[in-house]
Amino acid sequence: MQNPPSSQTHLPVTTSAAATTTTITKKLTLIPLIFLIYFEVAGGPYGEEPAVLAAGPLCALLGFLIFPFIWSVPEALITAELSTAFPGDGGFVIWAHKAFGPFFGSLMGSWKFLSGVINIASFPVLCVDYLEKAVHPLESGWPRKVAIMVFTCLLSFLNYTGLAIVGYVAVFLGIVSLLPFVIMSLMAIPKIEPHRWLSLGQKGVQRDWTLFFNTLFWNLNFWDNVSTLAGEVDRPHKTFPVALLWAVIFTCLAYLIPLFAVVGAVSVDQTQWVQGFHADAAEMIAGKWLKIWIEIGAVLSGIGLFEAQLSSCAYQVLGMADLGILPMFFAVRSKWFNTPWLGILISALITLGVSFMDFSSIIASANFLYRRKLPHLKRPFRVRMRWPGLVLMCLIPSGFLVLIMAIATKTVYLVSGLMTIGAIG
Repeated sequence: MQNPPSSQTHLPVTTSAAATTTTITKKLTLIPLIFLIYFEVAGGPYGEEPAVLAAGPLCALLGFLIFPFIWSVPEALITAELSTAFPGDGGFVIWAHKAFGPFFGSLMGSWKFLSGVINIASFPVLCVDYLEKAVHPLESGWPRKVAIMVFTCLLSFLNYTGLAIVGYVAVFLGIVSLLPFVIMSLMAIPKIEPHRWLSLGQKGVQRDWTLFFNTLFWNLNFWDNVSTLAGEVDRPHKTFPVALLWAVIFTCLAYLIPLFAVVGAVSVDQTQWVQGFHADAAEMIAGKWLKIWIEIGAVLSGIGLFEAQLSSCAYQVLGMADLGILPMFFAVRSKWFNTPWLGILISALITLGVSFMDFSSIIASANFLYRRKLPHLKRPFRVRMRWPGLVLMCLIPSGFLVLIMAIATKTVYLVSGLMTIGAIG
């Protein structure tokens, strides 16, 4: 069979005009990329507690055990294959653009960008939620609003200083924020009573499946976000698949081990499993010092989450400009740090506008064909499945997306509808 023209097998990689200057920019290497992926998705067990509140210990444990296989692994595999096939800034926008055309590329980009900045807005709120336990004036009013604004501005400036710096900061933040959970899990071992893992929940506590599935989805989603950084990665054809493999393993263990430890070692009313309960559990298991460390770690984790996902949104804007979806001035980079400063600024401003919603409303709003069209496209990494296997792998998470949409609230439908109208307009 005759080979297709080279234009079909070697598609152009998006590179902004500003990137052709003499500025030398360090590329992302394996370890920083692993931790950036980790923060794109999780950032630690912070935020998993409402799953126990919503459906009981057993369902929460099974959820965090099973959900990675039906959602996280398929999403990570697809991200690895397509990021190595299209190693440019823009990621999933490039995928949609090449597979379905400019309209759907634009629609995908608009949806994902707005979803991303809404998701980013939850992290300054999450940081302040933990800080208010020690600094009570932050619980409400102007002190809380000022704290959220200061967090957002300072962290946006850190992102402006460069992706290589953000990557190594992510390594530091990941280690320091996760270490107290390792200590807590080890100290919990003598106190674990395995029968607590099998509890279906406390009598009289009604199951909230909307909260349960949104919590799972929010904590184990967004593996594809890192694809927008593909143009900034050193040897992406080799680095991306390895980084995603280790990030999936690392992330899943970071959720499961502390959850098994706390559920097994601590007997409390189910209604206490609210956002931030891990810190209270640490005090019960080890003392006040570990509670304080986990609360500090939560703030550090929020910083890492913010930085990783702001990077994704900013480079997505740059990639959309390279594709012609946005005007070219959106692709301009800083002459000092070679970062997409306008993408960072726009993302930060929208984040500020959304960040004054409450935490649960933010995460609910945020959740809402290449092998056929380009069969000869060069793919340094390829998911080793035939069509039936690929369809099945994607069918399960697609069904879960339908479920998430079916149980969404009217507010989420309104936000999603406005996002779609804005994208089309």
